[in-house]
Amino acid sequence: MAETTKPGQEATPAPGAPPPGGAPPPGTAPAEREFTVRSRSQAQLVTRRFLAHRLAVGSLIVFLAMVALSLVGGRLWKYSYSEITPEFSTPPSLQHPMGTDSIGHDSFAQILRGAQKSVQIALLVALFSVTLGTLIGAIAGYYRGVVDSLLMRFTDVVLTIPGIALLTVIAGAFAGGGWFLVAVAIAALAWTQLARVVRAQFLSLREKEYVEAAKALGASDRRIIFKHLLPNTAGAIIVNATITIAVAILAETALSFLGVGVTSPDTSLGKLVSEGQQAAQTRPWLFYFPGLFIIIIALTINFVGDGLRDAFDPQQRRVRA
Repeated sequence: MAETTKPGQEATPAPGAPPPGGAPPPGTAPAEREFTVRSRSQAQLVTRRFLAHRLAVGSLIVFLAMVALSLVGGRLWKYSYSEITPEFSTPPSLQHPMGTDSIGHDSFAQILRGAQKSVQIALLVALFSVTLGTLIGAIAGYYRGVVDSLLMRFTDVVLTIPGIALLTVIAGAFAGGGWFLVAVAIAALAWTQLARVVRAQFLSLREKEYVEAAKALGASDRRIIFKHLLPNTAGAIIVNATITIAVAILAETALSFLGVGVTSPDTSLGKLVSEGQQAAQTRPWLFYFPGLFIIIIALTINFVGDGLRDAFDPQQRRVRA
């Protein structure tokens, strides 16, 4: 039965109903919508997907800790990598956590120095190879035609060259040139895969509507490449950069193991493994500790690369958008 109101008597509003004037009373917050959808940027989506990959996040933490230890630890440790102590060929102890070699060098100090050089070489290789591979792949994929054919045939020629053999010749020719030349030699062969990936991405993206619109508005080729196309290939470039870092560390290890990498009096992880292999039976700490550092660095970088690949994958549904 409908309620009636006597003349002169105000109607009492039902609970939860707005006041007769339609405006909420002073001091009362307006009612929120039941469902609120916040749009997220591409960077936020990538970050959320990466953080959902626990193995990649843990690997990134371990890798950054290894890098910080290699760059700073040598300055804080009580022994220098070149310092000779009175203890010769001693096993791991509180005084020398990773033992000493036959000359008296503290193995932990030498491993810190070796990790520093290996990380420096790997990062420099990634910088050089990513820059060169991105430029060659971008130019070939955007301009196509004769430019594409020339650049890709050159890339194919570099791909057919035996990597270790050429690196051994190059590093041997510049023996004593330091770790910088070793990094340049590795980077000279490490850019080819990224160039092919970037080219394939550009061949697909250059046909998109926003590229046609940019051309219609008079945008230059340089602006289209660097403003519109490269940002959309950032995922593939970043993933390949992480893989390149791992490959560079293993390549430097192989070169140093062959005796044509970092030379004395400096050292690297590969050089320490090469020197410790002869004493692997009698003094195993000289061989296994630097090898363990190489394995940890390479594995963590690979896991980070897997996490980045999943984060940049548009089909990834690990985290709701």
